[in-house]
Amino acid sequence: MKFDELGLSEPILRAVREQGYETPTPVQAQAIPAVLNGGDLMAGAQTGTGKTAGFVLPMLQRLSSQAGPRDGHSHGAPLRDARGRIAIRALILTPTRELAAQVEESVRTYGKHLKLSSMVMFGGVGMQPQIDRLRKGVDILVATPGRLLDHHGQRTLDLSQVQIFVLDEADRMLDMGFIHDIKKVLAVLPQKKQSLLFSATFSDDIKALADRLLNQPALIEVARRNAPAELVAQRVHPVSRERKKELLAHLILQGDWHQVLVFTRMKHGANRLTEYLNKSGITAMAIHGNKSQTARTKALADFKSGELRVLVATDIAARGIDIDQLPHVVNFELPNVPEDYVHRIGRTGRAGASGEAISLVCVDEELFLRDIQRLIHREIPREVIRGFEPDPNEKAEPIVLGRMTIGVRGPRGGASRGAPSGGRPNSGGRPPRPGGRPPQPSQGRTGHAQPAPVPARGGQPSTSRPSGGSALTHRPAGGRGPRGGGHGR
Repeated sequence: MKFDELGLSEPILRAVREQGYETPTPVQAQAIPAVLNGGDLMAGAQTGTGKTAGFVLPMLQRLSSQAGPRDGHSHGAPLRDARGRIAIRALILTPTRELAAQVEESVRTYGKHLKLSSMVMFGGVGMQPQIDRLRKGVDILVATPGRLLDHHGQRTLDLSQVQIFVLDEADRMLDMGFIHDIKKVLAVLPQKKQSLLFSATFSDDIKALADRLLNQPALIEVARRNAPAELVAQRVHPVSRERKKELLAHLILQGDWHQVLVFTRMKHGANRLTEYLNKSGITAMAIHGNKSQTARTKALADFKSGELRVLVATDIAARGIDIDQLPHVVNFELPNVPEDYVHRIGRTGRAGASGEAISLVCVDEELFLRDIQRLIHREIPREVIRGFEPDPNEKAEPIVLGRMTIGVRGPRGGASRGAPSGGRPNSGGRPPRPGGRPPQPSQGRTGHAQPAPVPARGGQPSTSRPSGGSALTHRPAGGRGPRGGGHGR
């Protein structure tokens, strides 16, 4: 199947061809006709399958071909609000500012030959430029929940004319604790609209949200639930906890790795690892919630261009970084939430390219590894690197997760979750709720979650906030379906 068989207009097809694409990915081939039909949609696909273009392309088609009910004109004549401004007809809600920027660039890339306007809205930057842009009128708005509600509260935007609503990365929205903000947004949107929900996984919480949002939706699921990318070669390197940094530097230098995405659980760990790598002669930068938007944008641009060899990121960044043919993802620390492992390694092996996912695992993380292998229904091969053999006498220590720890011995000799804090705070992350599910942290007002204070090494609490995803996309040589983002991030 080719894109010109899906019912898209010539201006959109021209933009797709200019990006070097001819054939849609499976999710695009299914989602585009479903959205063009006008009904609601619930779509699930693992990361790297082109979900964003799956809703952006048909959205552009519908908005450019439909007449507004007030102006009576055709061929995309703008719909006007009560003040005579171009009214917002499509709203795309994303969990992070980097993902919002990525999606809005996708809208501009594929809508470049259409007379439709778009803007991105997120926190961490001033509101006034956004207000000025809204006054000029916008057809398509891409936003994070907190900043969108800030504008609505100040009556600087009008959502009464929204015809298409997209909830992107819905599972990450719930992970970040945005469920209440989502409900507030739904309350101010028109009852009659087309609603699209896109998610990497279909948990029970996602299905409950879909029941609230969608009306007799079409269902698309192009990957097994919680399945890692099939083209990703996964491997575990057992190592002593204190030699992880040394082993990572060794792997990068000996393998001559470039464009290496490394994940840590917490931002302070990302900072320490970045400092070590730079001292070892490996250019590295970290992205997380404490970095300014300018610093994060620069780090991502340098990583894309090849000037930066290693990008160290916290878990939230797992959803937004969008780079075709990213060769290496390294779990410097395994995530305490097994699903996050799938999202992390999904940054490589994308759009038909192969990739490698390496996990450096110390004795403290065997519990995490066991949970991950149970989730993906496979045992990950282990390989001990010569010269970095783990100390056989090293004992597992509790890992501090917020105000709780994951202990090493339960009442029956097994691992114990939720033990009182008191172990060495060698790592951090989201504490598990009863039953092993991660908690929903309180939401911030900038499109980011705010987890509970995490004990610092000195014993004093320090507040951490996970970072957002990336606004990067590399374009393939051609032939594959478009990814979510455009060119030139």
